[in-house]
Amino acid sequence: MSQERSDNIFGPEPSDGNTEYKLFLSPVSQDRLDRLATQMRYRLAEGGGEAFYELGMSDEGELVGIEEAKLDETLMAFDEIAKVAGAEWKVTRRYKGKKGEVLEIHVRQKLEAPVQIIIPLLGNVDSGKSSLIGVLCTASLDDGNGGSASRVARYLHEIVNRRTSSVSTHLLGFDAEGRSVNQEVLDPLNESQVYLKSKKVVVLVDLAGHERYLRTTLKGVLGHTPDYALVTIASNMGTVGTFKEHIGISTVIGLPFAVVVTKIDLDPYNYKSTLEETIRILKLPGLNKIPFVVSNIEDAILAARHMNTGRIAPIFSVSNVTGNGLDCLRAFLDLLPPRVDWEAESSRSLLIYINDKFLVKGTGLVVSGLISRGRITTGQDVFLGPFENGSFRLVKVKSIHVNRVSVQAARAGQIGSIAVTGTDYQEVEKGMVVVATQEKPVATREIEADVHVLYHPTTIRTGYQSVIHVHTHRQPARIVSISGKSSLRTGDKAKVVMWLMKRPAYILEGETLIFREGRTKGVGKVSAVHPLSPR
Repeated sequence: MSQERSDNIFGPEPSDGNTEYKLFLSPVSQDRLDRLATQMRYRLAEGGGEAFYELGMSDEGELVGIEEAKLDETLMAFDEIAKVAGAEWKVTRRYKGKKGEVLEIHVRQKLEAPVQIIIPLLGNVDSGKSSLIGVLCTASLDDGNGGSASRVARYLHEIVNRRTSSVSTHLLGFDAEGRSVNQEVLDPLNESQVYLKSKKVVVLVDLAGHERYLRTTLKGVLGHTPDYALVTIASNMGTVGTFKEHIGISTVIGLPFAVVVTKIDLDPYNYKSTLEETIRILKLPGLNKIPFVVSNIEDAILAARHMNTGRIAPIFSVSNVTGNGLDCLRAFLDLLPPRVDWEAESSRSLLIYINDKFLVKGTGLVVSGLISRGRITTGQDVFLGPFENGSFRLVKVKSIHVNRVSVQAARAGQIGSIAVTGTDYQEVEKGMVVVATQEKPVATREIEADVHVLYHPTTIRTGYQSVIHVHTHRQPARIVSISGKSSLRTGDKAKVVMWLMKRPAYILEGETLIFREGRTKGVGKVSAVHPLSPR
């Protein structure tokens, strides 16, 4: 059924990006078919494997529409173009135009591996992050007593205390029609089954909400190079605890986010006040977001299309007990386009920041982490380090697993578990890196950074110590100099030199860092790295 739509919603067709307008399509010659397929591949590449077509729309964004007699002809021509481009498609919305229907079509590239996006869940403790992941990934509603959260818990104490204290990832898969794959497989939490049957995979990163676990939360965010974030807020608790801090972190690192108000089945009055307060906070200077309350599938699709701008902040309202609102959230996640161009990153030199390590019986040392760039294959020689003395050691890749599936090779954007030989479990630390042998990596103990103090109760001077986070690496650091100022206060910006107090690290120019100490919070960008030297 067609829906009414205001003509001023769409602007002119963008020359870049993953959106294409077509007034109509008819049977085309082979030459034009090849050109239109090339154009579709370009739009798909711009969207990381996903694109939107508006059929029946002029280049100026006017809703002209396609006459009913020509709709089948247009869709047949579109299907032919998609087949040549190696893509699948589905109609997501229909609008009334001046002369007929306007069709919005979601196009997805057929790939050997599914399209993937990474989304961490942030929010205050007890706001329902783990329960939401459990319900989304198992398609089984919560019992109101933490049942769904216990299904995705990593440790026994998390089940007992009902509080996440670690970082864990869970896969939500979608097929070509946008249906959840998890409910179709034998074990909905079996990563290999979900991964192999999906056309698109959403990697949901479950993080701790309590302030005492902030370092673990920061590691989960920075270590996964996320595309977007979901920030949860319990309707019966309101905007308390770490909610404001988490949306602040997302904003300063440039991470688009949506808000999910949970537990809406508990108290309608509190839900209304929580929603109003959330909208007020999102509009505050510093955040300056456009709140968009999602009330139906149409809104969810519109929100997904505009998320990568970073300007809008969709607000979803869900109940993990009754299931109310979950369909809108699933549709949103299915249509969200990848924000990181992993294909381009795959062509660069290998870099993996180690997020975790394991000692597996019969296999030996296994390190895991997001492949930030490049590719890695079994049998490959790579450098691992830096160790205590700043050196990097040549190790060999024995085997690779991606989402518990044994593979011969893995590429940027995938979270890999890599068995290596040539070093011992005790020598390896989280935050180390795996790099290609041609990289010739150099460790550092001293970096320069342009920092912004988000909050500090007094003043920061030379000698100030804090914990810095860069990807999965964290350690204490001391400020040894501040350019042009004697001290820093809340809101100040400056160039500083930091000395890493514990051990050498592999840090690159341009990386984002976050520093914290007590209630002090700050963010920065690494501007220079000094090679390791005696001090």
